[in-house]
Amino acid sequence: MAADLLARAKGVYARTARHTGTLLSRVGVVGSEAPDRDHRVKHWMYSLSKVHDSLAIAQLGVPWWTYRAIDVIDAWLSARPRPIRVFEWGSGASTLWLASRADEIHSVEHHRGFGEMIGRELAKYPNVHFQIVEAVESATPQVPSHKEGHAGQDFAEYVSSIDRIGGDFDLIVIDGRAREACLTAALRHLAGDGIVVFDNTRRRRYHAAIAASGVHQRALSGLTPTLPYPDQTSIITTR
Repeated sequence: MAADLLARAKGVYARTARHTGTLLSRVGVVGSEAPDRDHRVKHWMYSLSKVHDSLAIAQLGVPWWTYRAIDVIDAWLSARPRPIRVFEWGSGASTLWLASRADEIHSVEHHRGFGEMIGRELAKYPNVHFQIVEAVESATPQVPSHKEGHAGQDFAEYVSSIDRIGGDFDLIVIDGRAREACLTAALRHLAGDGIVVFDNTRRRRYHAAIAASGVHQRALSGLTPTLPYPDQTSIITTR
């Protein structure tokens, strides 16, 4: 019941945000095309018309992280010696954004419906290796997700997909399910001078998991494309 109410609320928000973004374009507050990301507020207002549409967000030239995090990670990738190897839990606009900035990207998605849609777009990029790894129904999940509506689902195979691919990664993105377990797995495969991008870290359970892991966290709060409220994306390092 709670999951249904949440889904309905998100649907109402998405429709309202898209209408607001379209209206802002019509009255000339923002243009008919995406402003440059440097014009942050205008870019954000324009993005409201693209809410919950990964392909449309990708066309804005941004992943779904805070703008401050996007700026920092973009600069880090530009300065990073090539080749750059990336692993990502949670596919979408960030995968498409990274495709033009890294040499090898492994992206794992838990949601089959969304994965089949975004997978058709990702197939255009030879450097992106994409797979769908769904949760398994279980009365006693080894790796549960605490997200509403995901009780009785085991994400062990999803989380351990990084182990099956193997090797070290320059950048690891945690933006899917069972993120606390993903962080533990990520640290086993992070290059010594690599970074982890952990999204939505204002959530208490994520904050607690990061604090318990003994890593260094740079929390980057502020505006996020398509969101009507500030959020937080963190950059995690082991040094």
